[in-house]
Amino acid sequence: MLPSQVMQLAQSALMLVLTVAGPLLLTSLIVGTLIGLLQALTQIQETTLTFVPKLLAMGLVLLLMLPTMGAALNDFMTKISSLIVTGG
Repeated sequence: MLPSQVMQLAQSALMLVLTVAGPLLLTSLIVGTLIGLLQALTQIQETTLTFVPKLLAMGLVLLLMLPTMGAALNDFMTKISSLIVTGG
């Protein structure tokens, strides 16, 4: 396997990680910021107030993005399998 192929494969793997984890992390960031702002404005310091909305929002985003995530994982596995079969 050539170094350029290895770099291309590593780049594809990093893009896969961003495709799979990115929407969930962005959702958590946005909801956490909004809830933190709400807590700062109302001075309510409740731990579950940050946890439950994040969990619900991330679950909803996971359900919505599951086909995209599955397709990305499938494409990457197909690429890896073809490299294994052809020997590099």
